[in-house]
Amino acid sequence: MAKGYLSIILHAHLPYIRHPEHEHFLEERWFYEALTETYIPLIKAFRALARDGVGFRITLSLTPPLLSMMTDELLQKRYARHLEAMIELSRREMERTKGDGRFEGLTRMYHSAFTECRRIFRECGGDLTKAFKEFADRGQLEIITCAATHAFLPFFELYPEAVRAQIRVAVQTHKRILGRKPRGIWLPECGYYPGLDEILKEEGIRFFILETHGVLFGSPRPRYGTFAPVYCPSGVAAFGRDLESSKSVWSAEEGYPGDAVYRDFYRDIGFDLDYDYLKPYLNGDGVRVQTGIKYFRITGRTDQKEPYDPRAARDKAAEHAGNFMFNRERQVEHLSASMDRKPLIVAPYDAELFGHWWFEGPQWLEFLLRKIHYDQNIFKTITPMEYLDQYPRNQTVTPCMSSWGYKGYAEVWLNASNDWIYRHLHTATERMIASAKFYQKPSALERRALNQMARELMLAQSSDWAFIMKTGTHTDYAVKRTLAHLERFTRLWEALGKKLVDMDTLESIESKDNIFPQIDYRVYAH
Repeated sequence: MAKGYLSIILHAHLPYIRHPEHEHFLEERWFYEALTETYIPLIKAFRALARDGVGFRITLSLTPPLLSMMTDELLQKRYARHLEAMIELSRREMERTKGDGRFEGLTRMYHSAFTECRRIFRECGGDLTKAFKEFADRGQLEIITCAATHAFLPFFELYPEAVRAQIRVAVQTHKRILGRKPRGIWLPECGYYPGLDEILKEEGIRFFILETHGVLFGSPRPRYGTFAPVYCPSGVAAFGRDLESSKSVWSAEEGYPGDAVYRDFYRDIGFDLDYDYLKPYLNGDGVRVQTGIKYFRITGRTDQKEPYDPRAARDKAAEHAGNFMFNRERQVEHLSASMDRKPLIVAPYDAELFGHWWFEGPQWLEFLLRKIHYDQNIFKTITPMEYLDQYPRNQTVTPCMSSWGYKGYAEVWLNASNDWIYRHLHTATERMIASAKFYQKPSALERRALNQMARELMLAQSSDWAFIMKTGTHTDYAVKRTLAHLERFTRLWEALGKKLVDMDTLESIESKDNIFPQIDYRVYAH
C-alpha cells in the first residue's frame, strides 16, 4: 500500500493571439512553438505511457484562450503551414550538414520531430483538444479550467460581476469544447483573495491551486501545511504548492533544467545562420526568429557552447527523474509518520517549461511516470479531485491574498511599467456592468455590440499584457493589445449610447476578436 501521493499539475496557457488581418503575424508563432515543443510532445508521451499500460494521473489546466486557439480553423491552417515550412527547413539542414559529425544527426532528429508533429496533428484533425479529451475520458488526465482570459482576479475584487463573468465564461467554454464541466480551476497567476472561493462555488468549482504562503499564512494555521488540502469557508478546497518538489524542476539555477548536458534554449539557427538562407522561413516581415532548431547544449556560463548530444541528455533526464522520485519517496515516508492521512505533495508547473524552455522536459516526465509505476511503491500519482474523494473531511482555513509571482503578491502585475492600465480597465468594467444591467431588451444589433463589448473587456483584462510590460519583452505588442481592446470597447459603448451602432464596424471587430462565440453580455448583470 502506498504511503502517500504526488499530484503533478501542469498549467497550459497562452494569451489569445489571432490576427486574420495579417497573413503572417510574429506573435502567433508563440502558439505554433507551444504546439510543436510542448503540447504535441506531451500528447506523444501520454500515448506512449497508455500504450505500455503505465498507470498515471496528471492534472492539466487548458485555459479558455488556449482551447479557443486550438479549435480555431484559421490558426489550425496557419499552424499546418508553419509545420510544412519547418519540415522543409529541417530537410535543407540535413543537406547542409551532410558529413558534419557534430550536427548531421541533430538535423535528422529535428526533421523526424517535425514530421511526427505533423502526423499527430493530422490524426487529431487539426484539433489537439480531442487528444487531451481522450486521456480525460480514460481517467488518466483531469482537465481543469482557468479564468476566461487569465485575468489577475484580485485586481477586480471590487467588481464581483466581472470576476463572476471571468469564471462563468470559462466554465461554459470548457464544457462546450471538452464536453464536461471542470471540477477544478487554476486561478490565473495563482492569484487569490479571501471571498473569491464563494464565486468559484457558485460556478460549480470544487478546488483550486494556491501558492504555498497562501495556505501557510491562512487563518487558522493549517495543521498539515501544504501536505493536505484545506477547505475555504465556502467549502471549496485549496491545494497549496510544495516548494521542494517545485523548485527542483522549475529553477534553472538550482533545478534540473540548468544541467550542462541539456539543450541550450537561446542558441537557435534563426540567429546563427545566413539571413538570405533563412529568410523564406522567418516571419513575413523578415525579422529573425527562433526556429526551434538548436544544435548546442547549455555547456556552462560561457558563450562557447558544445554540440548537443541527445543520448547524453536523455540519460540525464532519466537520472533526474530517478532523483526526483527518490526525493519524493523520502518526503512521503517522513510525512506519513506524523499525519493521520496519506500526505499529498502538490507539484504545479507551467506546462511550457516541459519542451519549450526545457527541451527534455516531456522525456523527464515520461521517465518519472514510468519509474513511479514500476520502480517503487511508496507513493502514487493522484489528481486533487481523487484525493478529495478519498479524504472528504479537511480543515477549514481562510487563505490569504497571494500569487505565485515575484515576492508572492501582486507586484508583477502592478508596478511602474503597467500601473497605467488599471484606471482604464476599471472604467471599462464599470461601463460593462452598467450596460449589462441597463439593456434589458436590446435589438439584435445592440445585443451583438454588447456581446462584443464583453469580449473586448475580457481580452483587455488578460494578465499577460501587464506581465509582458513588466518583463520588457514584446512590450509594444502588449501595450497595443491593451489599447486596441479598450478602444474597441469604448467605440462600441459610445455607439450604443448614441444608438449609432455601425454594422460594418461591428463585423470588422467581431472578425478580429472572435473568442467565446456563445458569450452573453448578461453574464455581467449578476
